[in-house]
Amino acid sequence: MHQGSLALLLGLSLMAGPAQAGEIKVFCTQTLRTSLQELGPRFEKATGHTVVIDVAPSGQLVKRLANGEPADLIIANADNIDALIKADKVSGPRIHIARAQVGLSIKAGTPRPDISTPEAVKRALLDAKAVAYSAGGLSGNNFEFAMNKLGILDEVKKKAISGSPAAKFVVSGEADIAVQQISELIAVEGSELLGPLPAELDQVTQFSMGAVTRNNAPDIVKAMLTYLQSPEAQAVIKSKGLTPG
Repeated sequence: MHQGSLALLLGLSLMAGPAQAGEIKVFCTQTLRTSLQELGPRFEKATGHTVVIDVAPSGQLVKRLANGEPADLIIANADNIDALIKADKVSGPRIHIARAQVGLSIKAGTPRPDISTPEAVKRALLDAKAVAYSAGGLSGNNFEFAMNKLGILDEVKKKAISGSPAAKFVVSGEADIAVQQISELIAVEGSELLGPLPAELDQVTQFSMGAVTRNNAPDIVKAMLTYLQSPEAQAVIKSKGLTPG
């Protein structure tokens, strides 16, 4: 850990008041899963606080928070954070953390299809015996938008496997191509990233975060939000296939 980042966290920890360690619960969207799994323990080590990370698709997290399930901080797509602020479930303003692209992956060592153009993606998807993606999630919705734009939505759906992480299905040989946000694809050992969808098809998703309005540890939440915007956190987020900010 950088000395500057360590000093920042220790300072924030002291600002939180008494030296007694506390705990925060973070609702985290799947896309930031691997980032938080690395950053959470770093924050804990520097501050002595405990971070409990609960990972699920953004839509599920929003429903759970709306239904009164307790949490202290939430990371989800920007539109959902805006809706939670409007409903007084999250304190504004929203804070951007990362942008994500949808990508395609294959089993490592197998022939790499061309995905450099929309037409090439269309051919690759139609040639695949099965395509794995996370239906109902943000990446799945973006992928279905792209398939509909290519005019092959029904054909691909007939041979689709739904699940997350999607890349596990190419590693097992159940699918030829996996489609999900890049951070999820590169986290699966044995899969090989082909790259993002071409710009004409890709919908970049903005992810944001905010403090739950009636959280149990406001000072620790403030420290965590500050840390997640630090250069150290941004470097980790970038290493996971996301664009910080």
